[in-house]
Amino acid sequence: MRFKKNKHKVLEGDMTPMIDMAFQLIAFFMLLINFSEIEKTEQVNLPDSVIAQPPKTPPEYTILLNMDSDGSFLLGAERVESLDVLGVLLSQQISIAARSRVDKGNINVIIRADRDAPTGEVRKLMRKCQDSGLETFSLRVKSQVR
Repeated sequence: MRFKKNKHKVLEGDMTPMIDMAFQLIAFFMLLINFSEIEKTEQVNLPDSVIAQPPKTPPEYTILLNMDSDGSFLLGAERVESLDVLGVLLSQQISIAARSRVDKGNINVIIRADRDAPTGEVRKLMRKCQDSGLETFSLRVKSQVR
């Protein structure tokens, strides 16, 4: 007795290349992330400036300070209660930079102050950084095209 072969054979596709391509696309887009967008805080409205220019070379090590319109501030994403606590946190950041073999003079403090923040509070913030031995500052603004 002879058996007939099934003419309606179901073919299955190999999913391995498609999964591999998906992981390659994920890795590609992770490399294209704009890390300058990460430092933005929605609570801080930067002042406008026409003459603001980005630095020619990126700083070796940065410390990011955000100041709200009410004068409260954040170190990175961490809210800081007072300037005394900030001094301790800045000392920690300086020691982390020293472990990475970065000199204090090469640490750039980026201050993003809200346009309505009191100027005196920004000066106090800069003075506290100077008391910790930090000397290089960058004030961030929203640049406008002329």
